[in-house]
Amino acid sequence: MPGFPRRLAGMGLVLLSMTFIIFVLQQLVPSDPVRAAVGPTAPASVVAAKRAEFGLDDPLPVRYLRFVMNLSRGDLGRSIRTGRPVLRDLALFLPATLELVAAAVLIAVLIGCSVAIVETLAKTLRLLGLVTMLIASVPIFLSGFVLLIVFWLDLGWLPSGGRLAPDVLEHGPSGFFVIDGVLTGDPALVDDALRHLLLPATTLSLPMMVAISRTLRSSLVSVMRQNYIRTAYSKGLGRLSVVTRHGLRNAAGAPIGMAGLHVGLMLSNVLVVERIFSWPGLGSYLADGFAASDTPAILGTALAFGCIYLIANLCVDILQKGLDPRLKD
Repeated sequence: MPGFPRRLAGMGLVLLSMTFIIFVLQQLVPSDPVRAAVGPTAPASVVAAKRAEFGLDDPLPVRYLRFVMNLSRGDLGRSIRTGRPVLRDLALFLPATLELVAAAVLIAVLIGCSVAIVETLAKTLRLLGLVTMLIASVPIFLSGFVLLIVFWLDLGWLPSGGRLAPDVLEHGPSGFFVIDGVLTGDPALVDDALRHLLLPATTLSLPMMVAISRTLRSSLVSVMRQNYIRTAYSKGLGRLSVVTRHGLRNAAGAPIGMAGLHVGLMLSNVLVVERIFSWPGLGSYLADGFAASDTPAILGTALAFGCIYLIANLCVDILQKGLDPRLKD
């Protein structure tokens, strides 16, 4: 891929620009992270010592330059709230968020594509489109609360939050509990992890699911009018076979691009969903960082989210070029 090095350089520039914007905005917030860390009753001498320790007395350009220099060495600084290196905190919370996002994307793709295909095959089921539009109009926090009330409070089928029940031990090399359960041959871990994952992942998947469904449905309508589709019918192929074998691949470009755009929305919704379901991931870590004005934690988490988004869209570009050779560099 000839443009790959140029794309990587562009990704690095985007991440650096993002850190600068967040760094500046964080300094404009009228709060004192040191005072939040040491407590409101701490003497002024303790506050001054802590400010000097974290380098907060230096001018803003000096602090940002120091951050960039440390970043070039793989050092994201030390969290003011937890006292641990931010890189260690990210390694601790990142697997939970990646597992949640991956499950949400999988649910969105499976259900969104299924709804679009069913609508294409059975035109009488247009009601599905109205249902998906209704889902899209509901705020993500309200969707989460509705799912909690129905499946936890009323039916008691699924747990209300967390990643595992207290009596289930986590073990495995990856930090992804479902994968660890499979690798270690522990069906109890897999079952419990999936039960805890289902509600937050479904809530997080809803906007992307609707976007994929609507976009794929529109693309399929256009594709099914092409000459090669009529040729496939003339060979005696059934409607389902024509849609899945010939129509789906040629209509997949637009919904894949839409899914890539919705990764950004999904990462912003992670903050809300992880709070609702007590999910111990980067969203909760970032929310706590905002509450404590923990600039190193906020910048580190923003970098992590930015990397996830850029990598996801790089994968989207690769998929689209694999499906349509005309998009090759």
